[in-house]
Amino acid sequence: MMNIRDMKYLVAVADEMHFGRAALKCHVSQPALSGQIRKLEDHLGVVLFERTNRKVQITDIGEQIVDQARKLVTISEEIVTTAQLARDPLSGPFRLGMIATIGPYLSPLILTAIRKQLPKVQLSLIEGMTHELERRLVQGQLDAIVLATIPREAQLQELILYQEPFWVALPGIHPLANRDAIDLTELHSAELLLLADGHCFRDQMIEACNAAAGTAGANTRETSLETLLALVAAGDGVTLLPELAIPGNSANNPAMVIRPEVTGKVGRTVRLVSRASFPRKSILQQIAQIIQAHIPKTIAAGEE
Repeated sequence: MMNIRDMKYLVAVADEMHFGRAALKCHVSQPALSGQIRKLEDHLGVVLFERTNRKVQITDIGEQIVDQARKLVTISEEIVTTAQLARDPLSGPFRLGMIATIGPYLSPLILTAIRKQLPKVQLSLIEGMTHELERRLVQGQLDAIVLATIPREAQLQELILYQEPFWVALPGIHPLANRDAIDLTELHSAELLLLADGHCFRDQMIEACNAAAGTAGANTRETSLETLLALVAAGDGVTLLPELAIPGNSANNPAMVIRPEVTGKVGRTVRLVSRASFPRKSILQQIAQIIQAHIPKTIAAGEE
């Protein structure tokens, strides 16, 4: 007979691809875990893992069963959470993921308020790429994520947090640096600095600039927004950046100017995304309200 413990063992081996590390993760001995996986395979009548002296490899049917096991483990954890919430709905661990072009700029605005208004919540912050955060959310490794794109998985739901405009960063010596606002059609594709593939902000920059300036000759850098701004200040090109990412000392930096985009319509919608089955709706609402209360007044909270 299968049980939730077996599902946890199965998921741990799939995550670690190593029986010893999986046993440590599950706080059991390696022989006990290996024996339980063998019993599970015998019960199901299929081989879940190919074992050699050097490595463990999951089989095709094993991958399918592990996906289902993850869902069972997540549901079992949510059952426990639901029971705990009946005693104290605004307490316990909360794992919040943020994409890399939001986390460093939003976190400092909200952490103090979350600690003050939700003192019994143990908040953990995790940064990552959009696709990775969505995967971890679906698998139950995160409780909610802050994204700037529509979630792709059907079991996910969203709360709109705010509409964030994009600004244009140019070298102080750029011919357009004296403009009050920048028309993207006047930028040349060869001077655009982009983040690497995998960043949704890169895709949004391309969408914003492609019709206006084209991006065929744009310069991709495997780096962060902060480094892109340093390259702009060094005269290596121009870039877009979300309003929250504007440096506090930008007005006093003659090497770089940051100007609004002329139409005021270029930007992104930032969302708080969670599983539709997630039982802690009150914490989601509280965190959404804290975020909306602590973003700058120039950024519109909620729907457009």
